[in-house]
Parts: sequence; structure tokens; C-alpha cells
Amino acid sequence: MNIVVLDGYTLNPGDLSWKGLSQLGSLTVHDRTPADAILERSLEADVLFTNKTPLTSETLALLPKLKYIGVLATGYNVVDVQAARARGIPVTNVPEYGTHAVAQATFALILELTNRVGYYSQTVRDGRWANSEDWCYYDGPILELSGLTLGVIGMGRIGSAVGRMGHAFGMTVTYSSRTVASGLDFPAEHVSFEKLLHESDVISLHCPLTESNKGMINVERIAFMKPSALLINTSRGPLIDQNDLASALNAGKIAGAALDVLSVEPPPADNPLLTAKNCIITPHIAWAARTARSRLLQTAVNNLQAFLDGSPVNVVK
Repeated sequence: MNIVVLDGYTLNPGDLSWKGLSQLGSLTVHDRTPADAILERSLEADVLFTNKTPLTSETLALLPKLKYIGVLATGYNVVDVQAARARGIPVTNVPEYGTHAVAQATFALILELTNRVGYYSQTVRDGRWANSEDWCYYDGPILELSGLTLGVIGMGRIGSAVGRMGHAFGMTVTYSSRTVASGLDFPAEHVSFEKLLHESDVISLHCPLTESNKGMINVERIAFMKPSALLINTSRGPLIDQNDLASALNAGKIAGAALDVLSVEPPPADNPLLTAKNCIITPHIAWAARTARSRLLQTAVNNLQAFLDGSPVNVVK
């Protein structure tokens, strides 16, 4: 059985082992696969693993040997799942590996916006404290999270973990989701999307990307938000209309944003958010803690083993 990993580098730049997959078949791992090499590298594969390399219906139609697709991530929009299903090819993902890592990264972004630790550390290194006339200095408000309202959009595993952390900081937690969350071990109120936008001091996105919610944060929705609101996105970049957000930040219509994801990754140099006021951007690393990546890889191995045993798990619908 031929197993091909199309883009393995971001998952495993060398600090993990591919041994689990290699024990299940003849394994070929590509660090990256450009668009013009996808078909060639996939032709002889019985099993394909992809992280961000797209597998379109056109490509799948030209892969008669393919029996299984494993997505090395939670989101699976890079695969035409309907086309795969029509060909009898199961597509699996890894739904739970990064819950704690992404929630931790979300609060790292929130704390950077509210305490600006990185900024002040750099000013000290630049000599500003050594040359200060006062024993301390600060350029703007430092926000205390206790008593603020955290609005979580999408109360799944990661959203719940973020809500729990918010409660631990003394925040009032509200959330908007298609259904009322059950089994939460912290107080949280289910509210309408509009009410959440209107009342939240910090808004954090934790929903999957779909055709219906693409660009859900746009000029109309931003108008609902407080001028002091902070927007966090560790989910999917296209949930936000980046031109509308950049304009809102530059005009002071909201106070700040912190983003780990963008609509196009890596971003073109003219992405307006790269120069927007009070906008922190990290390079899609919320998922990348080594322990989280190790769980992801082991679950991918387990998914394939379950398929080979005739009892597939984590098959996306």
C-alpha cells in the first residue's frame, strides 16, 4: 500500500517521527507540494494525507487507485468531500488534538492586546526605561480582564476551553452558536449573534468555516460592536472581511484585533491588516505546540489503522 503525505513539514519539521505511518505501508513524505505537482505525486497513492494542499474534484477524478484521504488538521475544506464521497473515498480529520494549545494561544493574544507585554519588553530593550524620567511608563490603557464580557462565537471544544479560561480570569462569558451547549462546567449565557457583538468587550471566533459564515465579521457586524471591543481570531481567516476590519481599526471603530489566521496564507504584502492600527498578527501557530502536533500525528495514524481494520473513525460528513 502506497501512503503519500503531500505537505508534512508544518506538522513535523523534524521533531516528530513518521514511524507510525511507515509501519502501515510504503511511505513517501513531501515537505510541500506545489499545485503543479499534486497530480504527479498522488497518482500511485492508495492513501493520501494533506494538511493544506487542495484535493479538488478534478484531481480526485484522475486518481483511480486512491482509497483513503486523511486530513492532517481539524478543518477539511481543502478536500472536495462530496466528490470523494461520490467515489467511495472516506475523508478523515483530527478533531481534538489542539484544544488546549489553541485556547492557550487565544488567551496569549488577548493578554498581548490588554497588557502589551511584547511591546513594553521591546521598548525596554530599546533603552526607553533606562532613559525614563519616571520609575515606570505606559502609553495607553492597560486593561483588567476581570469584569469584562467575553463573547465566544462557536462553543465547541476550543470555544468551551476559551470560555473556561475567561471565567477563570473573572470575565462574564456569553456565547453564540447554532445550539445551546450542554455540560459546560462554567457559567455561560447563550445569546443571539447580534447581542453578543453589541455587549462583548472581547469577541473570540471559534467556529468552522462554511459558505454561510464566510465574511461574517464585516462592516455591518462591526457596527454592532463597542468602540472599545477587541476581536480575536484563531479559527479561520475568511470568517473576517479583512478590508472591513482594517478600515474599522484605522478609523477607531473598534479598539484592536489579534489574529492567528488570515484569508490568504502566507499573506500578500499588500494585505491591509499588516499595517492596520493595533492589529497583532501571528503566523497561524496556535495549533503548533509540539504536544498538540504529536497528538495530531498519532490520531492520523490511528485513523488510518481503523480504516484498514474496517471500522473507520473521524470520517467527516
